[in-house]
Amino acid sequence: MTGRHREGQPYSLVYRRVWDGPARAEAERLSQVWPEWTVFYSLSKRSFHAVASWDSPHLVMVEDATTEGLEERMREAEMNRLLRAAPPQRGGGESPSAEGTAGKRRRGGRAA
Repeated sequence: MTGRHREGQPYSLVYRRVWDGPARAEAERLSQVWPEWTVFYSLSKRSFHAVASWDSPHLVMVEDATTEGLEERMREAEMNRLLRAAPPQRGGGESPSAEGTAGKRRRGGRAA
């Protein structure tokens, strides 16, 4: 019989190997710092991933090779969320009725 458990002999201990322990610890720290995100480290891609936990019609997930880059992408995603939720603002101070055909311009800068 082959292997680590042979009959009549003491077995040898096999220690669990933690792959990329510091990166996983950093992902756990980010999950605590950013409570609306779940952060994890992908061993196969060697990159950090974050999934937003807020209500959204689609999955919000960002990825980066560094924690600094991941945090920047998380900030961008949160900013986009806020911009989509904000009501549109009118610009220019003009009233909608002032946009009649007299105010519109044709090609070449001449009034219509």
